[in-house]
Amino acid sequence: MSLQEEMRAIASNAKAAARQMPRLTTPEKNACLISMANALDANAEAIKAANEKDMATGRSMDLSSAMLDRLQLDDARIAAMAKGLREVAEFEDPVGCVLDERTRPNGLHLRKVSAPIGVIVMIYESRPNVTADAAGLCFKSSNATILRGGKEALNSNQTIARILSKAGKEATDRFPEDAIQVVPTVDRAAIPELLSLTELVDLCIPRGGEGLIRAVAACSRVPVIKHYKGICSVYLDGDCDPDKAVAVTVNSKTQRTGVCNAMETLLVDAAVADKLLPRVSDQLKSKNVELRVDERAAAILGPDAKPATREDWDTEFLDLICTVRVVDGVEGALEHIGHHGSGHTETIVTENEATALRFQNEADASTVFWNASTRFSDGGEFGMGAEIGISTDKIGARGPMGLAELTTYKWLGKGDGLIRS
Repeated sequence: MSLQEEMRAIASNAKAAARQMPRLTTPEKNACLISMANALDANAEAIKAANEKDMATGRSMDLSSAMLDRLQLDDARIAAMAKGLREVAEFEDPVGCVLDERTRPNGLHLRKVSAPIGVIVMIYESRPNVTADAAGLCFKSSNATILRGGKEALNSNQTIARILSKAGKEATDRFPEDAIQVVPTVDRAAIPELLSLTELVDLCIPRGGEGLIRAVAACSRVPVIKHYKGICSVYLDGDCDPDKAVAVTVNSKTQRTGVCNAMETLLVDAAVADKLLPRVSDQLKSKNVELRVDERAAAILGPDAKPATREDWDTEFLDLICTVRVVDGVEGALEHIGHHGSGHTETIVTENEATALRFQNEADASTVFWNASTRFSDGGEFGMGAEIGISTDKIGARGPMGLAELTTYKWLGKGDGLIRS
């Protein structure tokens, strides 16, 4: 079988499974998810054995220690995958929710109802726990999923998917056999082949670095939900509370640095920069954060301050590095964000409600906070439970993506022999 034929077969099987998914009741889906969680716990040794093969592959590829850490599955991480599936089982079913309802003067009754998207392709790197997370979320939202992890995690991903599918079938014989599939080849050419099948695949969600996401978006003929990078800013307004300003800034940058919702740029109102910036700078430096600053910030912080390059303002560092700019009020902050923001998350710290509301209204981002750390831009923190990713697109899902964001909608109409004149 050629690669093209193999990808078409996988997608065709997923499409057939997607047509069967709406037949499952909410209790049946929940029973499948609980069965999957129990199976992960029961098969932990098999998962770890498969993962050890992947770890050997990763070491032979000279993966960094951070990448190897993401790749590794131990008892705690397997238990966390199982726990995540149990939590998804407890969530409200996102399918079949009435979003709008109306009756027209002619008697036509209309309901706008949430519905599955269909076949979703997930493309991701290293972390095999994403296999269980994505499969569980897609299954609860009645979608069939095709999973394509990195070649370094192939054994782990295939083992997890087999365990999930078998457990789903044991819970109910109505479980569609191909509802959860893993692309079995590491050939990179499989991705454009799979994403050319517009009649079979409905959506692609890539999850990983900017290079991966841009490569997927460039080759795909099906819709792609994107999140290129998270250049998140914190703006300290002239009317901010200094204590809140320090706390929000330090937490946004250092609570966890290597994530997309960590602060990368600090913007400080010129009206308070002389007093506030040295204090914030000292706190960041105490956490080993390197500051790269503009000329106005350098004039305040002294000759030892490292000047920011043009590229720094558009860089997602994912490290203990932060750019700093002094701006002229909220207008200057919004101007900077308009040129350098990535549409992810922005925060304003201020006690001035009018200024805060203007910032929230005009900052172009999927999430805009007032007096809160950028680190709260997260599905779990939003009360959505597990998330499948964060979208910086403007059409369709935007921001943290939970179960509801994995659905579309359709209109259901009812008449009584109604005809249009």
